[in-house]
Amino acid sequence: MKISRRARLGDLERAIMDRLWALDETDPTASLTVRDIHESISQERDIAYTTVMTVLDRLTKKGLVTRERDGRAWRYQPVSTSEEITAQLLREGLDHIESSDRKAAMMHFLDSASPEEIDDLKAALAELERRQAG
Repeated sequence: MKISRRARLGDLERAIMDRLWALDETDPTASLTVRDIHESISQERDIAYTTVMTVLDRLTKKGLVTRERDGRAWRYQPVSTSEEITAQLLREGLDHIESSDRKAAMMHFLDSASPEEIDDLKAALAELERRQAG
């Protein structure tokens, strides 16, 4: 999976992706229409149906969602999970740093990490070590 650098999400894009990511992961055919998403989001904010349609079109062009015709409507599905997209963006950030500066960049990042984030990182590293050993 290669996500465009343009894949960084704005507030409305994130709200729409959150609805798509909430789809039942056990059902690979689960999808939402513009109407489904508009009805959900319009409970929280005043937004036009056409705005949701435009954002979904933009998310399709960014490679974050796929769409399939269902009669006159489009049905949308996320291409990747939120975690996969976050990992891709982090990887792209590290890939643009010289290897000699990578540790320094990680240290700057970790200096501002909360204790909970440090615990999550430790747990992730322990899981990685278990996978590599097994």
